[in-house]
Amino acid sequence: MDKKLLEILVCPVTKGPLYYDKEKQELISKSAKLAYQIRDGIPVMLEEKARMISNEELEKLK
Repeated sequence: MDKKLLEILVCPVTKGPLYYDKEKQELISKSAKLAYQIRDGIPVMLEEKARMISNEELEKLK
């Protein structure tokens, strides 16, 4: 994932920061509890396509 792209992308729901999960190839919004998948290097930044994150997953990110 391009670092410059990561610097400008924000969660489309909360407008908050996103955190890159290299292992799962997802961008994580802690405030919205959503994970946006990255397909072929392109983030899918649609709320309806995002995966809900459990509280347990959020704890692991801290």
